[in-house]
Amino acid sequence: MITAALHEPQIHKPADTSSTVVSDNAPPTPRIFRSKLPDIDIPNHLPLHTYCFEKISSDSDKPCLIVGSTGKSYTYSETHLTCRRVASGLYKMGIRKGDVIMILLQNSAEFVFSFMGASMIGAVSTTANPFYTSQEIYKQLKSSGAKLIITHSHDVEKLRNFDDKTKLGEDLTVITTDEPTPENCLPFSALTEETNPQERSESVDVGGDDAAALPFSSGTTGLPKGVVLTHKSLITSVAQQVDGDNPNIYLTSNDVVLCVLPLFHIYSLNSVLLNSLRAGATVLLMHKFEIGALLDLIQRHRVTIAALVPPLVITLAKNPTVNSYDLSSVRLVLSGAAPLGKDLQDNLRRRLPQAVLGQGYGMTEAGPVMSMSLGFAKEPFPTKSGSCGTVVRNAELKVVHLETRLSLGVNQPGEICIRGQQIMKEYLNDPEATSATIDEEGWLHTGDIGYVDEDDEIFIVDRLKEVIKFKGFQASPFYY
Repeated sequence: MITAALHEPQIHKPADTSSTVVSDNAPPTPRIFRSKLPDIDIPNHLPLHTYCFEKISSDSDKPCLIVGSTGKSYTYSETHLTCRRVASGLYKMGIRKGDVIMILLQNSAEFVFSFMGASMIGAVSTTANPFYTSQEIYKQLKSSGAKLIITHSHDVEKLRNFDDKTKLGEDLTVITTDEPTPENCLPFSALTEETNPQERSESVDVGGDDAAALPFSSGTTGLPKGVVLTHKSLITSVAQQVDGDNPNIYLTSNDVVLCVLPLFHIYSLNSVLLNSLRAGATVLLMHKFEIGALLDLIQRHRVTIAALVPPLVITLAKNPTVNSYDLSSVRLVLSGAAPLGKDLQDNLRRRLPQAVLGQGYGMTEAGPVMSMSLGFAKEPFPTKSGSCGTVVRNAELKVVHLETRLSLGVNQPGEICIRGQQIMKEYLNDPEATSATIDEEGWLHTGDIGYVDEDDEIFIVDRLKEVIKFKGFQASPFYY
């Protein structure tokens, strides 16, 4: 299972074949597929925080974060200063370059401060779902080696149930973002009380190959594994989306970007938060979905870009409540994590006729974005229904035969592979799984079966791990 895909596989048949088995009578014409957009210079030698806040001198007084539930707003200068204070606070608590902290939070300003503050001292953030069970949190804590957890007070009881050996406040530092502070925990103010952030927390030498994020993913097979994403890989991925004269996603400092999808998921963390910070856009944070509150916030804050998943698209397309609100400010709707069918797209277009709708495709290990609709670009290209768009710039994509492993040409299904500086560095402490996913030539094997058509658009048709071989034939399983 791809636990953090921008666009999970959807069923779609190529024009010139009816199965995912390539005919031996039609020798492939191998191709390496690239973006229709030109490559750009990417400053991926920088630390992630420096890259994301690179334009702060011009954006300092613009709103950076808006907390939807309270209306509290932070400018870019306030956000950057608080991140620096958190960096200093983490340093004072003994967190050093390469150390891992766990962020166990729903969407909040504190999530942003914690993630970027950790980056500033070269620490690594492993993001976890606060709805996980105590056992699931414990497994990720132990696998990641996290030394500190930042969470909400109502989730502390889960941490107390870890085991008899892990004592909060002694073996594990726990910081809560709300009052009152539970016993043996520290308030978030303990991280932000430094009025003049110490220089030592800002002078840490953070390089592009250093780890910045450690999300967990099952990959193509097996149990969840820590995916090491470096400063270089995250910067490359963001640049592939929003940098350049004709960015794949035309995002500006005038945009207000809805952040209702959870930031602990790589889709939202990368394509909402990091993209917005780089572009100087405003991020509107919602800690949970509720249709009335969502519509009110879109109308009140004039949201221009909405990153969604199909269940939310269904709500916007079909819920009669939508007719009572003014959503005319929305100009782009990005959908990911599952297929978005044509009928659903048509229904949403009737509600949001002014908006451009499109999809993307990715997985955590790929950094995460592999392809995206070019309808989002400043100078857009048409995108076909059912397409995942075209491969992102500064990357290479190929399709390989499932048995011969030879590269294929257009309209010939095989396993999708991608190469570029945006892909993960490795699976944490798992060289065997790493070598099974990234080959000696640097190609990341996704486990997805798809093809690229004559217009360089990508279609996903199946999952490799879900293909069953029976007497030489391939068949996909069914579910009930």
